[in-house]
Amino acid sequence: MPALPATMAAIAIRAPGGPDMLVPEQRPLPQLANAEVLVKVAAAGVNRPDVMQRQGLYPPPPGATDIPGLEIAGEVVALGSGSERWKIGDRVMALVVGGGYAQYCAAHETHALPVPSSLTLTEAAAVPETFFTVWHNAFQRGQLTRGETLLVHGGSSGIGTTAIQLGKAFGVRVIVTAGSQEKCDACLGLGADAAVNYRREDFVAATKAATQGRGADVILDMVGGDYIERNYEAAAAEGRVVQIAFQASPKATVDFRRLMLKRLTHTGSTLRARAIPDKAAIARDIEKQVLPLIAQRQVGPLIDSTFPLMDAAAAHRRMETGAHIGTIVLTVAIP
Repeated sequence: MPALPATMAAIAIRAPGGPDMLVPEQRPLPQLANAEVLVKVAAAGVNRPDVMQRQGLYPPPPGATDIPGLEIAGEVVALGSGSERWKIGDRVMALVVGGGYAQYCAAHETHALPVPSSLTLTEAAAVPETFFTVWHNAFQRGQLTRGETLLVHGGSSGIGTTAIQLGKAFGVRVIVTAGSQEKCDACLGLGADAAVNYRREDFVAATKAATQGRGADVILDMVGGDYIERNYEAAAAEGRVVQIAFQASPKATVDFRRLMLKRLTHTGSTLRARAIPDKAAIARDIEKQVLPLIAQRQVGPLIDSTFPLMDAAAAHRRMETGAHIGTIVLTVAIP
């Protein structure tokens, strides 16, 4: 293998602001910490937290790179001390704390998964963030089980399209909310049992109608705000509401009597700042339970669009329109 360069192209955030704040820069290659590997990035997923970081609302954890990008796929080209699982040349997809918008990115070896031969590296780049998030929050924290009903807000997003597929693969009834008929149709095409256009319908009433008045056992919410109280109304007795983001507001006025009367559980999590062993445990569970389904293409990432790395600003503009269905991916060409 040829010697690695001293520098790489990367996308930096010039200052908090709009998509035009994403600018190309030359950066040194990442220095590998213990048990990390260096990945020659073929593609990187674009996610809502990247947009929030660009806006100045979601700073990277202490010690992490300021380069955005939380998921990558590519080829291992160097091994840090203590790295044992991977070898040079392996194709991996990895959840990272940052640095994905670059030609090279460091990843902890335990947060990487092998890329099945059935997937392209562009497809693989859209797996880690959404599959880690859905698996941990819906199945591990929410304890979603076969025969139950899952309500997913933002059903046409990367998270939502993943949740639909995983829910159906594990014998779950899936109801989603989305903001247009086109998006609702896309969700139904992926296997959702019901799709609610939240601009025209009340998702609480629709959820109850779709479950013969029972409500949803697990609700995956990325909206927050007034959805919090409405989720309590839409939930079944003993239901679990799992918060993964706040696209509306992290604050709400809620009548908590419904939580008590229904014996609800309201939990939530973020992934980026979690301890290395926590994310490693999620990765191993996904490798065992979900990766075989991905390899057989029973479930997989839905790619909305791809943009070259140098057009990261255009990718962010696409995300901010809200028109995307699935995941937006940056492709990285390295001479």
